Amino acid sequence: MRRNFKNKRLKVLSLIDENNLGSIARVFLSSLMLIAFFYSLPIMISFTNNKILNAKEFQNNSKAILAYTLNKKSQLSNNENQILDERDLLIDIFSLNDLETDSVRLDASTIKQLFDDTNYKLEDVRKKKLVKPIALTLLPKEIKMIENTQKRKELFIQIVLPLILKENNNIRLDRKRLFSIINKNKNSDLEKKWLKKKYKQYGIPSKDLTILKIRMDEVPVSLALAQAAKETGWGTSRFAQEGNALFGQWTWSGDGLKPKGADKDQGHKVRRFNLLQASVRAYQRNLNTHSTYKDFRIARAEARDNDKPLDSLLLSKHLDKYAETGNQYVEVLQKIIIQNDLKDFDDAKLLPDSIELESLI
Repeated sequence: MRRNFKNKRLKVLSLIDENNLGSIARVFLSSLMLIAFFYSLPIMISFTNNKILNAKEFQNNSKAILAYTLNKKSQLSNNENQILDERDLLIDIFSLNDLETDSVRLDASTIKQLFDDTNYKLEDVRKKKLVKPIALTLLPKEIKMIENTQKRKELFIQIVLPLILKENNNIRLDRKRLFSIINKNKNSDLEKKWLKKKYKQYGIPSKDLTILKIRMDEVPVSLALAQAAKETGWGTSRFAQEGNALFGQWTWSGDGLKPKGADKDQGHKVRRFNLLQASVRAYQRNLNTHSTYKDFRIARAEARDNDKPLDSLLLSKHLDKYAETGNQYVEVLQKIIIQNDLKDFDDAKLLPDSIELESLI
């Protein structure tokens, strides 16, 4: 085919010479050939991209993901507003919640003795940054009868701190696996299956890796502690005592407790949990998926991109919609964090109860 093309071209050039058309005709003919070539080039490139490069197999564009910048805010906002399936979001929380239905509630003195026997003291945690993996399932009823405010606060922090660290560890392990997947050119069927599960957990029907990277992240320990303290009155509220609700999350369809004075047939309920750990996980999932907190997530991602620590005082500014009091709620959270030196616990590590967690210390 190439040979026939050359023969035809030679015949044309010979014909031009025989008719003394000269070099001008040669230039004109060559120009036409160049124009035709460059005109057809975009068509060939488009065909290559559509049919070859953009195959439907899962593609891992790691550099594009890792180079996330704030100029993608508009695109992210559209994807953030997608309707989420609560069953997919909370399926692992429901499973965790069903593990313990007949938990034994330890009294405050027994819990205090347990902490003493295991040498679990907040003073040591602030210095050594290591926390004993003691996971209690229920708050003691007697916590509201502890008259000394400082002792009541310390007991509450000792109970809730390991639970928050455990959930952050779970997210950190998932995030570590996610980055391992992102940095591969091709993923295994097992990795694709894991990604599919996480897309559901984090409410991402678009299967956008950028959004998953932003949502699958930790909540600063001091911020979680402050919100738990505020929402439960340091563990004394009815919702915390009767429903293990550490963060006052609302529900319109699930199992919950009605606020006093509310119409039994109308309005929201405060979601009830069988154990405290499920409450912490649901809280983190709420901040990591609900469209109301997308600014919180973007600010957190921006800190990550700039290699900055997650600052609870800065991130709390984006939680003004968590409560009806708005900015006043943010000010209360910041006051709790500062007055109780909660940022001392941000870099605390949970002592491992498994080999897998040792890598996180």
